[in-house]
Amino acid sequence: MAKFPIEYFFATNFKEFDPKGMLEEAAMTGLAIGPVRGETKIYGVKLDFNNGVRVEVPKGNFRLRISDDDTGDVFYDSEVSEKIVVSYEKYFVRWKIELYKKRKPVLVHVFDPTKRRVHFVFTSMALGDTLVFLPYVREFQKIYDCPVSYYVPEHLRELCHEFYPDIEIREELCPDTYATFYFSAGIEHPGRLPIDRRIMPMEDFGRVILRLAHRPGRLMWRENERVIKEPYVCIAVQASMLEKCWLHDGGWDEVVAHLKGMGYRVICIDQHRVRENGGLRAAMPEGAEDMTGDRPLVERADMLSHADFFIGLPSGLAWLADAVRCPVVLIGGFSYFWYEFATPYRVYNRLACTGCFNDTRCDYQRGSCPRHGKDSEHYLECSYLITPFMVNEAIDRLIHDRKMG
Repeated sequence: MAKFPIEYFFATNFKEFDPKGMLEEAAMTGLAIGPVRGETKIYGVKLDFNNGVRVEVPKGNFRLRISDDDTGDVFYDSEVSEKIVVSYEKYFVRWKIELYKKRKPVLVHVFDPTKRRVHFVFTSMALGDTLVFLPYVREFQKIYDCPVSYYVPEHLRELCHEFYPDIEIREELCPDTYATFYFSAGIEHPGRLPIDRRIMPMEDFGRVILRLAHRPGRLMWRENERVIKEPYVCIAVQASMLEKCWLHDGGWDEVVAHLKGMGYRVICIDQHRVRENGGLRAAMPEGAEDMTGDRPLVERADMLSHADFFIGLPSGLAWLADAVRCPVVLIGGFSYFWYEFATPYRVYNRLACTGCFNDTRCDYQRGSCPRHGKDSEHYLECSYLITPFMVNEAIDRLIHDRKMG
């Protein structure tokens, strides 16, 4: 429970979103983070950046001014007493806080995380979103020479620890945490990402949230023993929603036959052998070897690290394959080719309806085709019109490139 009433302010214009819902979400985040932590030289005044900027002001004749130190833009300027003032924006802003008492300046603080403890909260349960953001924890630590920790959902912790065994995963904040950043890939929380995520590559989300000049270095996977001695390829035919899957009738069967004809073992590593919903179906091809199931992600990473390549969809396993340096043939048309990680073997039909996920004119909803109804001949054609010939051509190019070194 907050000691004083909370007043939220907006540094940006969010007219297109629901202010009431946004403030409710911000309040829930504040409850999870807890009270304002940072003591100041002014008795009763506290300041931290764990839910955006937060300034707690006791009873008295105070005036608070909050601005962007890089631009001079003023976002809040008001008399305050027994109040906590919180920004809706949770991403990196070089906040400047000025506090006056009886019109005299008593406190000036400019946000600077250098050598101060910083915490990161991964808000998504998705494997792909987590792997997109994870390298930014290390990059921020390097740039600001600061102690860092982070929170990820429990099912992802073992994998993340293998990538960064020296960085602490924490459920709660350390008492001296100066700032917290929220890694979110959703447009439903505009205060966590200052640019619409649909118009930029996923790998830039963290760069924008933390206001960094460049992307970080790639993740590094451990060396491990190869278990399968024969040449093999991993495939995954399912994604978080069936509308993202490759739905060309018999397509996967033709690809598996093509791979086996070249002497590869083809191993399916999906979580489920079959998934069906709303008339759509994604199932392991009959010619593939069944290694589906709820296996540890670390085991999946080890297997992918020794595979000749991976064939899959814009999904978490594709991101995992890329993270462990396994070449990826990526099949998908619901997003534009530049949205996921860069691969020369991205397969999409540019002459079909495509890229609705990144089209800001579309009201994209999970599990829908926003441009065409189910009775339209164009329904999900971004998937259906990708042919086995196109996928096999990408596979052949990949194999040729590997031989050429």
